[in-house]
Amino acid sequence: MAHYEQIIKGKLPLPNGTIADNAVIAINNEKIVAIYDGNQDVTADSILDTNGSWILPGGIDAHVHCYSEPREGVKGATRSAAAGGITTIIEMPYDADEPVWSAEKFNKKLDLIQNEAHVDVAVLATIRPGGDLSVIHELTEMGACGFKMSTFNTHSYRFPRIHEGEMVAAFKELKEAGRAVGLHAENDDIVRYYSKLVEDKDQKDPMIHCEARPAVAEAAAVATALELAKWTGVHLHFHHTTIPRAIELVKRYQEEGVKVSVETCIQYLTFTEENMKTFGAKAKINPPLRQKEDMEALWEMCQTGDISFVASDHAPWQLDRKQSEVILENASGSPGVETLFPVLFSEGVMEGRLSIFDFIRLMSTNPARVYGLSDQKGSIEVGKDADIVIIDPNQSFLIKNENQHSFAGWSLYDRYEAKGKITHSFVRGKLVYDGENVVSTQGQGRFVRATHDSLLPIKGNKGTVQV
Repeated sequence: MAHYEQIIKGKLPLPNGTIADNAVIAINNEKIVAIYDGNQDVTADSILDTNGSWILPGGIDAHVHCYSEPREGVKGATRSAAAGGITTIIEMPYDADEPVWSAEKFNKKLDLIQNEAHVDVAVLATIRPGGDLSVIHELTEMGACGFKMSTFNTHSYRFPRIHEGEMVAAFKELKEAGRAVGLHAENDDIVRYYSKLVEDKDQKDPMIHCEARPAVAEAAAVATALELAKWTGVHLHFHHTTIPRAIELVKRYQEEGVKVSVETCIQYLTFTEENMKTFGAKAKINPPLRQKEDMEALWEMCQTGDISFVASDHAPWQLDRKQSEVILENASGSPGVETLFPVLFSEGVMEGRLSIFDFIRLMSTNPARVYGLSDQKGSIEVGKDADIVIIDPNQSFLIKNENQHSFAGWSLYDRYEAKGKITHSFVRGKLVYDGENVVSTQGQGRFVRATHDSLLPIKGNKGTVQV
């Protein structure tokens, strides 16, 4: 009779598109070591019978800013992640003090992760405008899972624009390094032109933020970057994509063999620019919220696989950064790592927009593939880390500002009733959330090194099973 450290029993979606209603997941030494379909004659030191709840791969939030707001840090963001079914975050490189574009800065980030993380953390790096591009290979060897750049000059030092000529050179180096390059894609000239046009309008009107960053700015940046990727062969990834037109352009280049993936964010699937009128500065996000027809098309593209995965763009500003009456003076972004998994499950799976297989692909499998982590993360398979989330579709819960674990202390989803409740989250077999409380400790999470070149995301779903 086989004996294991830990066994988890429940309903498991299998890679072949079927469901094991009575699956048994066996865990030893932080890894999944066996998967049984049905009752097996096995024992364990610890047995969790979920009584038919879903056993899902831990979520991977591929867009988290821990240090754009220093009061958050790895501690706040990963504690929030643990409560939200996110077992790995991918940390952005644009910190408040200095971007992660050197070995020294990268090592400082690793020290913070070692001392503070509640869940596992992979790290993106970036490049300094006009800097030595050999840093790409140095940081890749140190374990960076990819690089991020911007076509818009948010801040000339902290979040700078990389001009097209230098971008071509960097893309060539990244092709050799085997890492994806993610872009914040908004055309700088167009945004600055339209930002000037709204200067004569009511500066308290939240809608001028949407006017200042029109959809054409995103489409133009995407189109240019795709051509650069075609000529360099790099794996190009688009962060926080908001408009169907951008994704249609991506599809054309994919048909030509360009290696490209697309991410959208949960806020673009659940809110529109009309919500700016009630949320105000809280919903000031770059790129901005779009129109209802854009939102509906994004859902369809999530189901078909044209959107590779969904992330949060967690920007944990505390409310003192969202209180200016002049809308454009407020910080851009909102906290979201804790609400991503449950809201996508509720609005996607429970509302019939996504199958459970779509959800796994969007929430776990594809971010692991794009960022070189899929030999460790992203699916429930023998040999991989035991990153597991149990969610009961028969329970609902109310998201409340006062219950958020981020130091931001608020959410766009305050008082939203999520269908489906996370009852357990495990990182490498260790319980980090028990359905009510975060039970992990600082330093329990680890740095996750990228261990292989970026892979194309899986498109489409397997099976059509709805909850």
